[in-house]
Amino acid sequence: MPPRALPFLLALFHGLSGLGQDAGRAIATGDSLMALGRPQKALAAYNAAVKATPSAASYSARARAWMELDRLDKYLGDVNEALVLDSMHVEANYQRALYAYRGEDRHAAERLATRGLERATGELRRKLLVVRGMARSELRRHAGAIADLREGLGERTDDRPALQALAASLDQAKDHEGSLRVMEILCAVAPDDIGNWTNRGYELAQLGRHAEALEIYAKALAMDKDEPTALSNRSWSLLQLGREDEAMADVERSLRGYPSNPFALRTRAMIRLRRGQREKACADLSLAKILGEVPQVDQLLKEHCDGGTAK
Repeated sequence: MPPRALPFLLALFHGLSGLGQDAGRAIATGDSLMALGRPQKALAAYNAAVKATPSAASYSARARAWMELDRLDKYLGDVNEALVLDSMHVEANYQRALYAYRGEDRHAAERLATRGLERATGELRRKLLVVRGMARSELRRHAGAIADLREGLGERTDDRPALQALAASLDQAKDHEGSLRVMEILCAVAPDDIGNWTNRGYELAQLGRHAEALEIYAKALAMDKDEPTALSNRSWSLLQLGREDEAMADVERSLRGYPSNPFALRTRAMIRLRRGQREKACADLSLAKILGEVPQVDQLLKEHCDGGTAK
């Protein structure tokens, strides 16, 4: 290298180092303003970071402010710029995975979160696990969803959507004890959510604890006495406890509000079979089979019906 080139390269290096330091300071300032709930002020700091050093880190930082300001077009633009500069950038992959999940592209959310997790540590690793776990839950990949959500949530109880996804995957994996424990947490942190109480009662019923389930359904129905799913679930537990007339009253009320609920149709069909009303029972069972996969429906059709009509 010619001796005269050395001063120029040193000056260039120090100039670039200064820009990087300026960007880092601007990002830190923006993060502090975001913590204070001032995203518009933070945006100015992040703009300075991008101007100083247009890197994956600065674009990802600015995307945080765009998300808080509900400017999703700008958010996506910055995230994509970050990924062009560094396809493995952890935060950019998290941000893109989150955008994909909220846009209901669960496959992309899973793929992007998986890529981000290759390098992620700390809080970003936790966030990536939660996003991937929620995507996997909706993709019916329940074993992976449970592992991701358990690790990502840890002892946290402030992420209600993630807790609900974990409870749903545990239910689908037939871990009703595990699902019940999560539903108990949800009822404690969100006691005004009728769905939490309804699902908690359902998990108790799945464990055969019908008397306890009735107590929980009562809490749900105290919020809305005509809520169709809670009525349908309570009718099932009443039937299992031999309280047939009460079960029929509940299931009829449920079907008035939600006539296409296959679980309620199954319950009513079982009551009708007990009462010798086979034609009506078979009609209920045939419709339940069309509407969804419900335990016992196929067996009841086989035992009592022929193509959905009475024997």
